[in-house]
Amino acid sequence: MLRKYFSSTVQRYASKWVVLIIDLITISIAFVLSYFVRFNFTLNFDFEKLGIQVPLIILISLVAFLITGSYKGVIRHTGVRDVYNIFNAVCLSSIIAIFIVLLNRQFVVLDDFTIPLSIIVINSFIAFVSLTASRYVFKSLHYNLVHKLNSNNKNVLIYGAGESGILTHHALSNHSRNMANVVGYIDSDKQKIGKKINGIKVYGPQSLNEEFIRIKEISEVIFSIHNIEPKTLRSKVEGLVDFPVIVKMVPPVEDWINGELKVSQIKKIQIEDLLNRSPILIKNSRISEELNDKVILVTGGAGSIGSELVRQITRYHYKSLIIVDLAESALYDLQQELKQSKIFNFKPLVADIRDKNRMNEIFNDFKPDIVFHAAAYKHVPLMEENPYPAIKTNIAGTKVIADLSIQYGIQKFVLVSTDKAVNPTNVMGATKRIAEMYISCRQQEGVTKFITTRFGNVLGSNGSVIPLFKKQIEKGGPLTVTHEEITRFFMTIPEASQLVLEAGAMGSGGELFIFDMGESVKIMDLAKNMIKLSGLRYPEDIDIQVTGLRPGEKLYEELLANGENTLPTYNKKIMISKVRDFDYTELRAKIDELCVTNMFFSGNTVKLMKQIVPEYISNNSKYSELDSKELKSNLEETIIERREKNSILP
Repeated sequence: MLRKYFSSTVQRYASKWVVLIIDLITISIAFVLSYFVRFNFTLNFDFEKLGIQVPLIILISLVAFLITGSYKGVIRHTGVRDVYNIFNAVCLSSIIAIFIVLLNRQFVVLDDFTIPLSIIVINSFIAFVSLTASRYVFKSLHYNLVHKLNSNNKNVLIYGAGESGILTHHALSNHSRNMANVVGYIDSDKQKIGKKINGIKVYGPQSLNEEFIRIKEISEVIFSIHNIEPKTLRSKVEGLVDFPVIVKMVPPVEDWINGELKVSQIKKIQIEDLLNRSPILIKNSRISEELNDKVILVTGGAGSIGSELVRQITRYHYKSLIIVDLAESALYDLQQELKQSKIFNFKPLVADIRDKNRMNEIFNDFKPDIVFHAAAYKHVPLMEENPYPAIKTNIAGTKVIADLSIQYGIQKFVLVSTDKAVNPTNVMGATKRIAEMYISCRQQEGVTKFITTRFGNVLGSNGSVIPLFKKQIEKGGPLTVTHEEITRFFMTIPEASQLVLEAGAMGSGGELFIFDMGESVKIMDLAKNMIKLSGLRYPEDIDIQVTGLRPGEKLYEELLANGENTLPTYNKKIMISKVRDFDYTELRAKIDELCVTNMFFSGNTVKLMKQIVPEYISNNSKYSELDSKELKSNLEETIIERREKNSILP
């Protein structure tokens, strides 16, 4: 180990001393050459005086190099900054030399040190050019020896010849472990097409075809365009996915490490980058004001939405954060993540929201001001086969937290709901709809402000379709799609969490906030693009298998139920749903009855759910026999009519 440390230390420091010695030799040669230039390449000067002058010039240059540190740069990574340091070193050495010459003329300390000032000026120019050129010569030699001659080298095409594209080329060229050879840029700017940037030719988008990729032997295309719209990126990438290339993307400038792009940050384009929707940015000081100096409780805090809620809350000045979850492993992982991020003002608690005694103890001990309720069962097919835990968690669990919120005078209660609660066709969606209805009942008491957020599928959440497709691709396929025409809305986890926080800040009680999810995505197209982005071909390498709709599954999701309309908010992407009126006394009585009946689960439980939620019509489920044929027909007609009018989000 000691030998290894000594070896690495010698290698690290020896290289810069070698550079320093070469620089000093270059300076001495430049100084002699300056005399030849000054005297028209003749020997009409006192050659013997060079024996005194050269050592002194070397000594002066040594001092300048040590002060500026121009010799410390890594030669193979020579850039503008290194040239700037060389310029400073040459200027400093020239100033010192001129000062000594003028001083010597005044006091005559050294008789032979009478250098003409013109020689110093000429020497400065020659020295700067020589030092800079030597570095670029060595850099070019290193590039040709290491990159050009390496059999594992890959040819790369950079899409975008702007500043970002040039910096991407620079990062690839300077990374010693990255065997990438940039063969060209692609840009739509007609003024750049046909020209060269850093010796690399710029091609037009029309040049990018299968023959071009084959001739140039391109293996990667890297998109490096600032502020590119998702729709534009999608169209460009979809034009490449059929080619035998890997498509990558440079992250936004704000994500670069210390303002500098690292090769490790250039990642393969993910399917999430291609979804046809613009990200929703919420900038509202109300969130900061709402959470300031508050005790915040997050249920389901280790889940996909709950954990991101926790991460975002930790950016604000809250008093304390209570994280409740039944999954101890996931809770432990979140605890370690927060500690590594130097966040300690939180309390992770393993608890079941269905356990009223345990939750009462937590409310009593910590006295929360705001509750974000994200705990729920969410998998449609599993809950269709297991209604008991779905009702017990999603309805009775929500009831426990809502009741305790009123009992302990909680200021705000924010429920995380789902688009599957809209005209539900399955047990899970119906339980979430009943949870929404229950907190509407409790809102009438006017103690706690109850708020609901409703949105679609979340990208990358546990059990969602994209992670499933990734696992299936890793195993060699096939990818499983339940129906060729099935579509879904998507949003990112950070966006979903932002919405929940925004709802907590914006809501004054009784609102149901819904999100403009953009255009729905066809799952079949999603599967095909994921196969192609993995560098594989459909159906040659990986096929797609249509398995049929699962119990309770819809072809299309909606964000508004029958009888619901919306009102705008200050953010055009966020709307408030005007929920239809209920007989709250009767509704609450039925929900209480449902929670009791569920303890002795029977077929009457789902039947009672259908009474509470009249629009709950089972689809491809054993519970379809409980539906009224007349009601089912009327509801289907209404849904079709609303979809045709494209009025899901008025």
